[in-house]
Amino acid sequence: MSTVFIYVLFLAAGFAIGGAYAMWKVNKLASGVLVALAILAGASGVLRLI
Repeated sequence: MSTVFIYVLFLAAGFAIGGAYAMWKVNKLASGVLVALAILAGASGVLRLI
């Protein structure tokens, strides 16, 4: 179960980065929020691996 959770965290980080990149020209605030969520999801995935 932990492996699936880590996979979902990295997948969510990837989707959030893609959404932030697509939204960059439209709304910089929402793009920044998505980048922050992606960083948190990626960091939590790395911390779960340790």
